Amino acid sequence: MRIEVLSIDDCPNSQSAIDEAEAALASLGLSAIPIIERRVTSPADAAATVFAGSPTVLIDGVDVIPGSVPTGTLACRIYRTETGAAGYPSRVQIASAIRSRSAQPQ
Repeated sequence: MRIEVLSIDDCPNSQSAIDEAEAALASLGLSAIPIIERRVTSPADAAATVFAGSPTVLIDGVDVIPGSVPTGTLACRIYRTETGAAGYPSRVQIASAIRSRSAQPQ
């Protein structure tokens, strides 16, 4: 399993997204899986990935939020979480995406 956090420079929520991903992995007993942080530095970078705003958390290249639409712009992102709007996905959302991805045949 590959977990990436895509973010733009100076994103105030990048570290929080990484922290939530680490907490989600720990809650599932998967702490050994590394989280890769990748900077998106240009509209071309954004267009070449499934970047849907900063930060975007991917599990095996799939956004943790179903139905997310990639953007070609270097923009911040707002998430709807179980506790309201936030600048990063919650550990519950990330853990759910990990469980979903793990259940799919490889």
